[in-house]
Amino acid sequence: MRILVTGGAGFIGSALVRHLINDTDHEVLNLDKLTYAGVLASLAPVDQSPRYRFVQGDICDEALVGKLLAEFQPDVVAHLAAESHVDRSIDGPGAFIKTNVVGTFAMLNQARGYWESLPAERQASFRFHHISTDEVFGSLGEDGFFTETTAYDPRSPYSASKASSDHLVRAWGHTYGLPVLVTNCSNNYGPYHFPEKLIPLVIIKAMNGEPLPVYGDGSNVRDWLYVEDHARALRTVFESGVPGETYNVGGNSERRNIDVVNAICAALDNQVPRADGQSYARQITFVADRPGHDHRYAIDATKIASELGWKPQQTFEDGIATTVAWYLDNKDWWGAILAGRYDTTRLGLAKAS
Repeated sequence: MRILVTGGAGFIGSALVRHLINDTDHEVLNLDKLTYAGVLASLAPVDQSPRYRFVQGDICDEALVGKLLAEFQPDVVAHLAAESHVDRSIDGPGAFIKTNVVGTFAMLNQARGYWESLPAERQASFRFHHISTDEVFGSLGEDGFFTETTAYDPRSPYSASKASSDHLVRAWGHTYGLPVLVTNCSNNYGPYHFPEKLIPLVIIKAMNGEPLPVYGDGSNVRDWLYVEDHARALRTVFESGVPGETYNVGGNSERRNIDVVNAICAALDNQVPRADGQSYARQITFVADRPGHDHRYAIDATKIASELGWKPQQTFEDGIATTVAWYLDNKDWWGAILAGRYDTTRLGLAKAS
């Protein structure tokens, strides 16, 4: 198949592209604006493949999107392009509305026109796959899980923008018959993760001997999903999923934030012990919590397991060890980002400008 991936230079998008080129015979066109979090170096393992092509462009540019759809003739649009960091959405929500809401509308508008131009057989096999987040569901208490029927209750500008885009996608499916798929995933982690996020940030700060910031008391809970498991799930959904359906994708790995940080410290203690013999956990520092910080997310991934046969393969402990080892071995990748794009400064304090 031909797969148009939007946001393919981002963390999850690049993992999907690498998976498709390395493990399938599919052709991939990667459309990415290359904002601060778009890193072409993440595609270096596959960018010489004759089945891979990159175009720099904005999903809000409908003329470009329409042109690429007509030229590439995709069987699947895997729509990942999005602003994705909660802290940045607190500081500057406008970019999230433009990319995540208006950009998704632009993609749907052009995809509909392209799909309607296809012959009946190709119309039937076409898929518009929208990749979203569990954050649209709001915050859980100590018990329970998000399912595909959980009511939406977004709490941050980021999650509100993703909830809006989810609703648009489903509306285009119901109103126009566009064959849409929606997946909502839990927190991803793994190699090539932009260093503003918790796990890579802690790894880098630990290696630099800096304090390891933990929001609040560290009791907030997330379900962690290894990014390569997620890439396999996305492929499974757009190859085998039923149009109009939603599939939750989770890693079955609930952890408190403080436990995540301690696991990173333990992996570093094992792989690169501190010169003084102390644990990296000595560097943990509790800081002011994120405004409106959701307490707990947890995904029930029963549907994708029972209907499509996907389950996560990576345990959290092995995934953290692998991720730590990757960051130790790939300083050139993240060092270039810290030198030119992001200096690990705290974001999301919601201070008046």
